[in-house]
Amino acid sequence: MKPRISVITLGVDDLERSLEFYQDGLGLPTQGIVGKEFEHGAVAFFDLQPGLRLAIWERKDIAHDTSINQTAVSPTEFTIGHNVGSKEEVDIVMDQAERAGAVITVPAHDTFWGGYSGYFQDPDSHLWEVVWNPAWDFPE
Repeated sequence: MKPRISVITLGVDDLERSLEFYQDGLGLPTQGIVGKEFEHGAVAFFDLQPGLRLAIWERKDIAHDTSINQTAVSPTEFTIGHNVGSKEEVDIVMDQAERAGAVITVPAHDTFWGGYSGYFQDPDSHLWEVVWNPAWDFPE
């Protein structure tokens, strides 16, 4: 398999609430909710970096589309890493997320491996790590 991941889809309970969090709170660019004319089709896409999008789709619709029973939420199944270029940028993004309504689970701090990071949860409990890794370069 060639690594061609182009969309990361998060299951949400309230599409409008999650749209507001990601679009208005975090400032991610989107065309808003599309596919409302289709049963189980309403979804929103956010442009991240070239070739990669974040999608939010209601959990019940993902369950329907995949023919899998909807189960209880478990925020520790995975995290989304948002890497930034400095410690200061970690603090800025964490503050922005908190103002948008995120729950800060771990405040930004120096890590044991020499970086700087913090965790927050979005309105549907998905975990985001905002992290600066001094070994990684991120050209703007």
